[in-house]
Amino acid sequence: MRDVVFGQYIPGKSIVHKLDPRTKLILLVCYIVLIFCTFNFYALGVTIALAIAFMLLSRVPVKQYLKSMKMMIVIIIITSVFNLFYGGGKTYLTIGPLSITEGGINNSIFIVTRIVCLLIASASLTFTTSPTDLTAGIEMLMKPLKVLHVKTHEIAMMMSIALRFVPTLLEETDKIMLAQKSRGANMDEGNIIKRAKALIPVFIPLFVSAFRRAFDLAMAMECRCYNGGNGRTKLNTLKLSKRDYFSYITFLLLIGVIVVCNIFLGSVVRWEIF
Repeated sequence: MRDVVFGQYIPGKSIVHKLDPRTKLILLVCYIVLIFCTFNFYALGVTIALAIAFMLLSRVPVKQYLKSMKMMIVIIIITSVFNLFYGGGKTYLTIGPLSITEGGINNSIFIVTRIVCLLIASASLTFTTSPTDLTAGIEMLMKPLKVLHVKTHEIAMMMSIALRFVPTLLEETDKIMLAQKSRGANMDEGNIIKRAKALIPVFIPLFVSAFRRAFDLAMAMECRCYNGGNGRTKLNTLKLSKRDYFSYITFLLLIGVIVVCNIFLGSVVRWEIF
């Protein structure tokens, strides 16, 4: 667990680091939608190229992205195996009532690629955006909800704090597990039920630690006279720059390329797999 880096901010001076947090959030949402709107390998190739571009432009080491996907490897493998048996076309292998077909292989390739690209894009946001900027970006995007008396600042603050404490809690979990093992706890043997029961001594101190951290954070915010977003000013006001507008234009062009690929180059997957 100590190698899990999801939610961590890695300081840098890359183009992605300098983008407005609102731009990164909007492009991430659009990219997630775009990933699941690719229906042939040409369109899929464009989304893969975008994911690679995210990694290169962020100047974050590739091993950090690989670490961020560590916890999802099992889900990726299970998903790919299940999708192998769904689809039509030429049959390559039959296992009892199940058959691996050409359509199933295509479905498996697409769903795995989509999950990996989704993880890379999400990781690039957290790697290149500080919690403060992320909070400001979410708050600005949710600003129209203030008309409905929604406390946008508090919601944005809670989301950024939750994201920030993901690596901290994972590190705490790892320390607790090592401490329990040093006391003779056996967490690596037995069936699933026994392993689940062995985790109870881990979860209890983890919850206690999480509540203690939350209490300390609340006390620190009160000592600094934090009272929410009412009348609160910002040291740095978010402003869109030329690179942000260029990012929007580039992304719109790529959306057009994917739409053209989907319309004129056919489809190898179906909506039902989602």
